[in-house]
Amino acid sequence: MNESRQFAEPEDPRVALAAVIALRRMADRMERDAVDLAMRRGWTWQQIARELGVTRQAAHKRHAARQRSKRPTTEESE
Repeated sequence: MNESRQFAEPEDPRVALAAVIALRRMADRMERDAVDLAMRRGWTWQQIARELGVTRQAAHKRHAARQRSKRPTTEESE
């Protein structure tokens, strides 16, 4: 095992790859939740992008559609 690694390397590549997928899904969920929180607190896309280390356009492209779908319709807000 490489000394720079901080985790035990699985014997089966399928196990290692499954762990990668699980971590990506968890990171995606965490990002969505954090962006949702930031939007609820009035953050701009520029602020969110800066914290994510991406451009404003990249943050908007990834999350804006979900934000729009969460807004109540005119009928729901009355």
